[in-house]
Amino acid sequence: MFEEKVLVTTVEQHLLHSENLRRIVKVDCYLPPGHTPKSLLSLLLINDGQDLVKMGFENILDSLYSKNGISEIFCVGLQCATDRKNEYGTAKILDYKGRGAKAFLYTKFIFLELIPFLKKTYKIDSFYEKAFAGFSLGGLCALDIVWNYPHEFTKVGVFSGSLWWRDVDQDDKDFDEEKHRIMHRQVREGSYASWLKFFFEVGTLDETADRNHNGVIDAIDDTVSFIDELVKKGYSKTRDVKYLELADGRHDVPTWARAFPDFLKWGWGINKEVDD
Repeated sequence: MFEEKVLVTTVEQHLLHSENLRRIVKVDCYLPPGHTPKSLLSLLLINDGQDLVKMGFENILDSLYSKNGISEIFCVGLQCATDRKNEYGTAKILDYKGRGAKAFLYTKFIFLELIPFLKKTYKIDSFYEKAFAGFSLGGLCALDIVWNYPHEFTKVGVFSGSLWWRDVDQDDKDFDEEKHRIMHRQVREGSYASWLKFFFEVGTLDETADRNHNGVIDAIDDTVSFIDELVKKGYSKTRDVKYLELADGRHDVPTWARAFPDFLKWGWGINKEVDD
C-alpha cells in the first residue's frame, strides 16, 4: 500500500525596510513544494498578509497542491501598516476624507522595492505572470494597482472590496454614486486591456448598509455595478470576470478563507474536478 505524498508549502518571513513607506514591511513568502530557482513561477501578491496567517494559508495551498488542483504559485503576503487607510487607497485620487495619501508611495514600494527584492532573494529572473489580491480596502488597493499598471499584471482578486471608495461624502447633497465612486470612474475613463481577468467575492452578510434603499446591501451593489462598468469597457462577464457571492458570507477572515480556494482554482487551476 502506497502512502499519499505529503506536499509542504514553505513559509519564509522577511522584514523589508521600505524607503518609500519609511517603515518595516513584514513580507510572508509562501513557496510551492519542489520549486527550484529555475522554476517558472507565477507571482501572486496579497495585501493584508496578516489575514493569511490567521487563516492558515499554507494549509489551503497544500490541500490544492496535494490534489494537483493548481499550478505552482509564489504567493507573497504583505502585512499592513497601522496607517492602513492611507497606504491602501487609490493612488491618483484621495477619498472624501483625504485618505489614501500614501497609496502612491505604496505603489512605488511594490514596483521599486518589493519585486526587485523577491527576484534577488529567490534568484528569479522573471515571473510567468503576476497577479494581485486583497481583502476589503486591501482589495481596492490591489485593484487600483492592477488597473493602472495593466502591463505588469494578468489577474486581480478582490474579496469584500471597498468599492464604495468615493471622493464626495454620501451625505453631501451633490453626491452621485455614478460619478463619485473612484474605481468605477477610473474604469470609465481608463483603457481596455484585453488580457486582464477579474475575480470578485462578496457575502450577503458583508454589511447592512443600503445607501440607495434598493434592498441590496452596498457591498453587493458596488461590486455588481463595478462589473457592469468592466462589461461596458469591453470585458466579458463569462470569460474575463468571476463573481462569487456567498449566501452567508461575512466581512471576515473565515469567509475569505472559504473563498480563496475558488480564486486560486479560477486563476491557476489544473484539475477542474478538485472539490474543496
